[in-house]
Amino acid sequence: MSGVGGVTVVGQPSDGREWAGVPAGQAGAAGSAGAAGGGDLRHSRGPWLRAAAGADQLVTLLGPVKGELEVAHQGLTAGAGALSALAELGTVRASWERRIEEARKECGSLGGKMRAVVQGQTQANEAVKSGFDGVKTPSVGGAR
Repeated sequence: MSGVGGVTVVGQPSDGREWAGVPAGQAGAAGSAGAAGGGDLRHSRGPWLRAAAGADQLVTLLGPVKGELEVAHQGLTAGAGALSALAELGTVRASWERRIEEARKECGSLGGKMRAVVQGQTQANEAVKSGFDGVKTPSVGGAR
């Protein structure tokens, strides 16, 4: 488990430190080559997966809010009589309920989209790697 901004994120492979296309322990070496201007393009799947998990958690955390708003408003109409502010309060509540539901839908959609990015990056890495697998390289120290 790892924590992100006070939110616990469960199930992070390699604690989000696995660099795609770079063997473990060599991420720093590839970074120095990239800094020189002609190195490898590096990306990490960890931030995408943490963001997707955060979006999923927001969906879960926003789930009970509509019910909590309903409970908070239950005795209000009985105790307020015929106050004209009740109509406005109902409109505001309905607006918040719509916003909360829209946020849940957006977060649910984002989680899947971010995971798709990771999958796309992984497939691209494999395609590039397999393309280079067929390239013959000269032997070092071999016959001249």
